[in-house]
Amino acid sequence: MFSYSKRLKIYKQAMAQFVSFLLVVSLIAFAPLCFCAKLNYGYLYPQFYDHSCPKAQQIVKSIVAKAVAKEARMAASLLRLHFHDCFVKGCDASILLDSSGAIISEKRSNPNRNSARGFEVIDEIKSALEKECPHIVSCADIMALAARDSTVLTGGPSWEVPLGRRDSRGASLSGSNNNIPAPNNTFQTILTKFKLQGLNVVDLVALSGSHTIGNARCTSFRQRLYNQSGNGQPDYSLQQSYAAQLRTRCPRSGGDQNLFFLDFASPTKFDNSYFKLLLASKGLLNSDQVLLTKNEASMELVKKYAENNALFFEQFAKSMIKMGNISPLTGSRGDIRKNCRKINS
Repeated sequence: MFSYSKRLKIYKQAMAQFVSFLLVVSLIAFAPLCFCAKLNYGYLYPQFYDHSCPKAQQIVKSIVAKAVAKEARMAASLLRLHFHDCFVKGCDASILLDSSGAIISEKRSNPNRNSARGFEVIDEIKSALEKECPHIVSCADIMALAARDSTVLTGGPSWEVPLGRRDSRGASLSGSNNNIPAPNNTFQTILTKFKLQGLNVVDLVALSGSHTIGNARCTSFRQRLYNQSGNGQPDYSLQQSYAAQLRTRCPRSGGDQNLFFLDFASPTKFDNSYFKLLLASKGLLNSDQVLLTKNEASMELVKKYAENNALFFEQFAKSMIKMGNISPLTGSRGDIRKNCRKINS
């Protein structure tokens, strides 16, 4: 027989082993939850509406397809809407709010005024979803899905969109004016604006590739044609015969709203020709061409994507998922707006 002190020691050792065992079991049990949260971009996950609104993605896709069939340019507009939303207060549908009461709409900001569009398409999707499953699908998620569907419909890559965002109860006009990269920003300013959102130079170059579709207004690049550096001289990094062609429809004054293809080689097809045009000094916006001329890392990426369409597609999808995860409202934060243009009363 063991003495009392010996038995007490054995008992304590056994208890210590049992507690260690329980700790290991509990860590194993909870590990998948932590892993999932990380995998699913901070509690956003593609299956979010599978039970609460199983037809949600199908409804978004069909209405976006109808809108793009009616007007090819709408694909770029819906993609841009998601981008301009995420860079201001996160992906929270703040860009969709009209001015009312204490809210000053982001639609009035310099990057959005006279250029942000596609609001009626979002309204139509929201209306259809409210009929199908009232008060379930957020306007922020609608924009994320519409951006993906627009990309696919024009020949670009597909990706599973992590879902579960909620809608903001406010907007930020100053955020919209200050955070969204502008066509005449320097490379360093654009990169800084991306870094503030947790995005890097790879995301910057890949996401700029969305300019393979869509248009820009004369007012967005006029300075390149006539007065790039404030000395009355054009931007010599723009191929000269292309610049001469642009000047015919973008005069020194007037014609501000005249539209030009961002990628004239294949303006309605999502592909890597945008990067090929940059290599030929035919990027339309200053913010396009500086990707090649002002930074070595971005120049190398432009060359890689120009050579390899599949590589561009793969990175674009990754960067869109990353951008779509900028500061989402989840859980009990924010709302599910009944009307995307106004906060719930």
